[in-house]
Amino acid sequence: MGNVSPSACMEVKDGTHVAKVVLMPGDPLRAKYVAETYLQNPVLFNDVRGMLGYTGIYDGVEVSVMGSGMGIPSITLYSHELFTFYGVEGIIRIGSAGGVGDNVNVRDVVVAMSASTNSAAPSRYGLPGTIAPTADWGMLRDAVRIADEMGVRTSVGSVYSSDFFYYPDPAVAEKEKEAGLLAVEMESAGLYTEAMYAHKKALALFTISDHLFKPEHLSPEEIKTSFHEMMEIALKTAADTVRKLG
Repeated sequence: MGNVSPSACMEVKDGTHVAKVVLMPGDPLRAKYVAETYLQNPVLFNDVRGMLGYTGIYDGVEVSVMGSGMGIPSITLYSHELFTFYGVEGIIRIGSAGGVGDNVNVRDVVVAMSASTNSAAPSRYGLPGTIAPTADWGMLRDAVRIADEMGVRTSVGSVYSSDFFYYPDPAVAEKEKEAGLLAVEMESAGLYTEAMYAHKKALALFTISDHLFKPEHLSPEEIKTSFHEMMEIALKTAADTVRKLG
């Protein structure tokens, strides 16, 4: 499918299209890495503003991967355009996160069942009270099953989507831990809320790159290249979802 409606920050190239399910890392170069490493015959469908997007074949079905940028405003912009203008039915965020929970370790895979946030974005949708954005149950269930079959250590629960990378109050990490949150990142609440209102599917998976209460962290190069288990879980979940969508 080509560009069916004007969009602000994407333009699907002639002769290319976006698959029904899209993996979204924050870094567009990580999207390029995933496409070149895991997809057969990847084709670049978008490079506007350097936000690279590719469509290729994984396990016999079409899957796309595209960068989202950093933060809730960026991922909601791109997910809205993918859901609204390009026929996308599901988005799986793949990324890194900082561990918070005691039982979460560096390199673990976290599956975000729900996402709390300090962002004002969800409040702008007009629903009285507080929105509680959550993952699509079918994709979450499939991801956990696939991880179990692969023997990958996972934690399933709530994460915290922060508008701050460098939070002004360092004590906030203790509050996140006390609330039972597993990890902190910057996009999932926006993606889940956008999917909620678009009546589409969304899931967020993370490899823990560092821990706020443990002396462990991954280098930038390890963050870029060593997330193979999380990526494979996401790709297999995406392929299963495409098959179910028909």
